[in-house]
Amino acid sequence: MGFTTGFLGGITLTTTLIYLSLAVHERTRLRQAELLRQQALILNNAVSPAGLPASTTARTAIPGLQERLRDRWNAELEGNLRKVYAVNWRGVREELEDRVAGVWGRAMAGTREGVETGVEKVKEVKP
Repeated sequence: MGFTTGFLGGITLTTTLIYLSLAVHERTRLRQAELLRQQALILNNAVSPAGLPASTTARTAIPGLQERLRDRWNAELEGNLRKVYAVNWRGVREELEDRVAGVWGRAMAGTREGVETGVEKVKEVKP
């Protein structure tokens, strides 16, 4: 190993060790400061308790696009369900039965006329 490689390796190792030790020291200091603030708050509240927090005014949040779309979808769905529940299904069934019976009657009347016409033609052909 040459002089330059050894020198650069030593600098790299030294700076890495210094950086890591400073990082650990900083984290330790921050944790200690946090603990001291917490203990000071506990002691201050034990000696002179803080009053009730000031009453806050009611705040209204402006809903986002997703919430507005969801509310609109729910309102439309609710309206459609109310319409479905309000329908007189017995009346709908009876009306549908009457219509089908009318169509069936017209179809069968046409068939009877065709059969009667066919029977008359057969009678005419037979002597």
